[in-house]
Amino acid sequence: MSRFNTSPSPDPAAEGSEPLERQIARQMLAGFDHHYERFRAITEQAQTRFEQADWKAAQADHRARINLYDDSVNQAVAALQQAHPCMDQVDTELWRRVKKQFRRLMMQHQQPELAESFYNSVFCQLFERQYYHNEFIFVESYADDLLAVRDSHAYTSYYPRMDGFEANIDAILNSFSLQQPFADLGRDIERLRDSFYKQSAVDIRPEDNLRIDILDKLFLRNKAAYVVGRIVSKEATQPCVVPLLINENNQVYIDALLMDPSDVSIVFGFARSYFMVDAAEPSAYVRFLSEIMPHKRKSELYNALGLHKHGKTVFYRDLLHHMQETADQFVVAPGIEGMVMAVFTLPSYPYVFKIIKDRFAPSKYNTKAGVKEKYQLVKQHDRAGRMADTLEYRHVALPRHRFSPALIDHLLEVAPAEVSIEGDDVIIGHLYIERRMTPLNIYLDQATPDQARAAMLDYGLAIREIAGTNLFPGDMLHKNFGVTRVHRVIFYDYDEVCYLDECKFRRIPEATTPEQEMASEPWYSVGPNDVFPEEFGPFLLGGNPAREAFMEVHGELLTPEYWQGLQQRLAAGHLEDVFPYHENKRFCVQYGGYL
Repeated sequence: MSRFNTSPSPDPAAEGSEPLERQIARQMLAGFDHHYERFRAITEQAQTRFEQADWKAAQADHRARINLYDDSVNQAVAALQQAHPCMDQVDTELWRRVKKQFRRLMMQHQQPELAESFYNSVFCQLFERQYYHNEFIFVESYADDLLAVRDSHAYTSYYPRMDGFEANIDAILNSFSLQQPFADLGRDIERLRDSFYKQSAVDIRPEDNLRIDILDKLFLRNKAAYVVGRIVSKEATQPCVVPLLINENNQVYIDALLMDPSDVSIVFGFARSYFMVDAAEPSAYVRFLSEIMPHKRKSELYNALGLHKHGKTVFYRDLLHHMQETADQFVVAPGIEGMVMAVFTLPSYPYVFKIIKDRFAPSKYNTKAGVKEKYQLVKQHDRAGRMADTLEYRHVALPRHRFSPALIDHLLEVAPAEVSIEGDDVIIGHLYIERRMTPLNIYLDQATPDQARAAMLDYGLAIREIAGTNLFPGDMLHKNFGVTRVHRVIFYDYDEVCYLDECKFRRIPEATTPEQEMASEPWYSVGPNDVFPEEFGPFLLGGNPAREAFMEVHGELLTPEYWQGLQQRLAAGHLEDVFPYHENKRFCVQYGGYL
């Protein structure tokens, strides 16, 4: 039996003597156990990838792990269909008993909440939407009740007054069994201690009683490994995150200490790629993270751990509960209507809902299948903290009375293949949900000059950071970017995204005749992948008063040489550094010196 397995697998010899409902329940749980074993096997490799600075392999692991869930569900469905001919149609009484048996099997399971979501996924692939209610699947969670009474945790506590600050830090770092040496651990600990006392929420002295709680596994993402914990004193509890990086000599160094809650929140932001964290009991990690980031939804934290399928389940339950407690209606989202997506929102809920239209504007050459591929590309890619995470749902039923009449008319007009009315419900065949932000064009219209300048500079930085991951945003109009509550610019419209190395960046040839210079259409040849950065001006700047500041900082974005140089660096295997914290937080900036 694999060391990752967390519950006993069914004994084939015993199955014949078991009731059918127990056989099915055990087989479904075994399917989940096999999935999570594979999930953890991929996740466990992340630390080795970090230590070897093997970023290409780390990216491949990230993509493989995202695709793993659907593959595991398909395997479980096929196994059930092969073992039990009764899967051809729903025996409602049998499936009530199956769910009851599955609840019993979850009692001692380490990941009952994830197993519950897996059960739902398998059932929903086997049977039609009319059976998607709490009699047969876990619309309401039973696992939450199990987890509420468990006294499990996934952290270790350290006491500086007892053992000394330096000894504690040394013990914490040794607990992760890093195979590469530190470049200068003594220097890093000194900086860490100095930064700690500067950032403490209260006046802490070395002799005070403190407790440092550190989660037992590293959080790995992109080119960094993060130590995640909290500092507990009698006056306050404060989060702490310590990023570890690898230098060109494959030596480890501490890059920063993050203790400001807003800094920590950004590290776990919804526009970041998922972490690799080898969590045997994910609920314990989510409970800890919820305590240091109480404003984060549990769905976001499960997503951050790479458990995005369960994150979807938690989010959907939260949406249903919210709708039970509110009465406002879904309405068309504010902003310029998109040519590909119909977008609506619930004013009391901070998300937008997106449906692919049946027909696109003539200027859009994509297809519905192509748009879905673009969204999946972004899901699998490094989002660099600049592209919103998207939750994807199928066959969603929402109460009709919560839709404004104007919205229903609009959806039935632009997306009749995806939207239908069944009784008291609006049925949506394919739905994307994203965090709601203020569209950048609307933000700029309402902003002060200083706010507009800061937003435009961050807009340019967002384009750079997205491009640094080998993605080209395509349509860079302001309406396709949003501004978050912390004034961070995020891209959210993916129908024209492509890999940077697919683009051919060119300079516009000089006109040789007056007729060419005055022509309304290009007089030179334009290939399907040709991009002319000199034309970006109207999209990136328009008549914005911050134009001069943008050009001073980001003017090279309007030159083909910038993009060609970036392509060359990426082709040579260089992965751009994108830090989920401000440059001034880095120790090399605060203290100087070689890394």
